[in-house]
Amino acid sequence: MSLNANDFDQTVEKYHQALDEFMKGNCAPAKMLYSRRDDVTLGNPFGPFARGWKLVAETMERAASHYRDSDATGFENIAKCVTPELAYLVEVERLRSKVGGRSDVAPLALRVTSVFRPEDGLWKIVHRHADPITTAQPADSVLRR
Repeated sequence: MSLNANDFDQTVEKYHQALDEFMKGNCAPAKMLYSRRDDVTLGNPFGPFARGWKLVAETMERAASHYRDSDATGFENIAKCVTPELAYLVEVERLRSKVGGRSDVAPLALRVTSVFRPEDGLWKIVHRHADPITTAQPADSVLRR
């Protein structure tokens, strides 16, 4: 069975719904969308890259625990490409959340690249990278402080 762009769009809709749950501290729906293979990777704003399903799952649980009273408020599509072997999505995710120990709900945005591949008749996430850089930064911002 070959997956197509329509199948991918349906997966992206599930992905966005799962992110809304993730922002409430529930990473279970997002986990269902990820590959379980050894080459799955995740880079999130809270730490270094994780590789392999066990580390990716642990990283997702830790990241979801930082959010509460939250929701996803929108997704700005920057680019999307779907081929029979691979698909990717580049977005800005717009969110509202109490982050960490904060008591106020604050808006936040993440620059996100997600890569998918067909596995057992479904599009599965094989890589996600998210960071808070959504505006121009000064050159020295890449230097470790």
